[in-house]
Amino acid sequence: MEKKVKVSDSMGEMEVPSWAYYGASTQRAILNFPVSGERLPAEVIDAIIVIKICAASANRSLSLIPEELADAIIQAGREFLKREDDSQFPVDVYQTGSGTSSNMNVNEVLASRANEILGHDRWGKNPVHPNDHVNRCQSSNDVFP
Repeated sequence: MEKKVKVSDSMGEMEVPSWAYYGASTQRAILNFPVSGERLPAEVIDAIIVIKICAASANRSLSLIPEELADAIIQAGREFLKREDDSQFPVDVYQTGSGTSSNMNVNEVLASRANEILGHDRWGKNPVHPNDHVNRCQSSNDVFP
């Protein structure tokens, strides 16, 4: 049996596989949108990751997020651009129109890895938060469409 961990977001608690970097928002999307079994193309995920890397750099330059957090987000993004598999990006290609689920999936994955880089718990929201830091000055409508 696969080991699960409990994670939470503003909508409540969810269980995710212990190997996952994604969080409650992604798990909720998996359950809410099991439409086709097809994931977003890797090129689209990579484009979202590049946007997150660039946003972290800009937000660091503008002192909107601390340098240490921005650097960890950038490092996490670069690591996931080199990934061997897409298991961390399980959201169905058919989802909400604005791509909120995929945007949040990438936010959660990068925040979790950035937290590990900084020596903290993968599923914690501290010091790097998926919305407050990875998604800073963005919305799904800025990123996805």
